[in-house]
Amino acid sequence: MLEHLQSQLPATDVILVREVPDRIDESATPGTVTPADRSFLNPALRPTALSR
Repeated sequence: MLEHLQSQLPATDVILVREVPDRIDESATPGTVTPADRSFLNPALRPTALSR
């Protein structure tokens, strides 16, 4: 697990040019939710009223 973390640390120095986030937003508008996004109901996010 530590190796994975160490392998990803250089990514903190990456600076995206403005065009990259804009292109991402073009393909997936911010706030877009697809049916696949709704298919999993995380039990940790259920209201406590529904828990036993």
